[in-house]
Amino acid sequence: LSICSKLCYAIGGAPNQVAGSAAAFFLQIYLLDIAHITPFHASLVLFIGKASGAFTDPVAGFFISKSRWTRIGRLMPWMLACTPFTVVSYFFMWYLPPFVSGRAAWYVTFNCLFQALTTLFQVPYSALTMFLSTDQKDRDSATAYRMTVEVLGTLIGAALQGQIVASAHVSHHCTVNPPVNTTASWRDTTSIPDPSDTLSHQAKVYMIAAGVIGGVYLLGIVVLFLGVKEKDDPYALSSDRAIPFCKGLGLTMKHGPYVKLTASFLLISTAVQLEQSNFVLFCTQASGLRNHFQYLVVTILVSAAVSVPFWQKILQRFGKKCAACGISWMIPFAVMLVTIPDLILAYLVAFISGLSIAASLLLPWSMLPDVVDNFRLQNPHGKGQETIFYSSYVFFTKMSAGIGLGISAAGLEFTGYKPGICRQSDDVILTLKILIGAVPGILIVMGLFILFFYPITEQSRKETKLALEELR
Repeated sequence: LSICSKLCYAIGGAPNQVAGSAAAFFLQIYLLDIAHITPFHASLVLFIGKASGAFTDPVAGFFISKSRWTRIGRLMPWMLACTPFTVVSYFFMWYLPPFVSGRAAWYVTFNCLFQALTTLFQVPYSALTMFLSTDQKDRDSATAYRMTVEVLGTLIGAALQGQIVASAHVSHHCTVNPPVNTTASWRDTTSIPDPSDTLSHQAKVYMIAAGVIGGVYLLGIVVLFLGVKEKDDPYALSSDRAIPFCKGLGLTMKHGPYVKLTASFLLISTAVQLEQSNFVLFCTQASGLRNHFQYLVVTILVSAAVSVPFWQKILQRFGKKCAACGISWMIPFAVMLVTIPDLILAYLVAFISGLSIAASLLLPWSMLPDVVDNFRLQNPHGKGQETIFYSSYVFFTKMSAGIGLGISAAGLEFTGYKPGICRQSDDVILTLKILIGAVPGILIVMGLFILFFYPITEQSRKETKLALEELR
């Protein structure tokens, strides 16, 4: 593969990460503090949206596996067709409607549409890795390019969103240490305008950010279409038949390496999602870092972006299972942040968290092609299973993340989160600390324990590669 092809492939996936990053860091606080919906309704928006995207995964995998080969490939038409609708749904997901009572239904609808449409893009895009090259090193290199650009996309999304909407969350009248005799009024003062004011400054800046990110989508799909050529399955013989979707799904669920990989990163991705979605809330409500949250988010993502090549070298030198240990680095630092909310420590935690997030993003997508190769070797006369593996993997990770986000938002509702006040109750602050420190740490440890039993080693990868070349 040429460097140009790898770059174009990587850039094509960046818009999903730009939009996903903006939503991961800011959607929850937007729903609570700008749209003025309750934490319970916000939890429904987050969970139902993730669930709709998750259930779209096997549906997308089914229809894509039935697609016929066209002049531009079998996967590319799906990505081209869904992009314009994705842009529209994303914009309306950040639009503040003039009515108040039905806002929760509005955001559920457009979040579900957006999640479903991004799935229709992500499943063929991620499966496209298997149709770029037959060489494992080429695919690993393309995956590293992709992860580097996607992390940069995550950085761009959070930075764009954070800089554009920062003024919506700056409270000029909240003080860090209020006078004792004014504590009650200080705690109850809202920092946002009347929710009936649909043309408020806060609503406008969020719509401006949505429009900018929508433009990034259009740029990304043009680069992908012009720079990437999809190749048919090189191992398929003329006598090979496509594995039916339901049969293929059953086979993948019985494939040991796939089950262990999916279960492990299901827990790890849930931990990362919880960290992302609650980080801005923690900074603004529980740690006195209200005026630094956008810079802390950028620090996390810059650290993640620059460390992807480092992790690529580590997994090449020491193996992919060994590199996975780096995901655990964020645990002690996150615990330190919630116990000692110091500004300098917060930036250190943000840097280390970025390193761990980069490893958690790169490794599953680097390991999944190895699992597909292993499966193909055990089923040499079947083809078309790539989209089944990728759609099923995304389904499970989205469902776990949706459940985690729903539970976290419901926890804020239960402990009495109130939108717009300068300081939340002690119960809310404790809940945010648990969601940032304890819960992600437990999930990461459980995920790494499962990954310890993952059977594909560097030696078995080489043996599989030789066997597939012989089959070819």
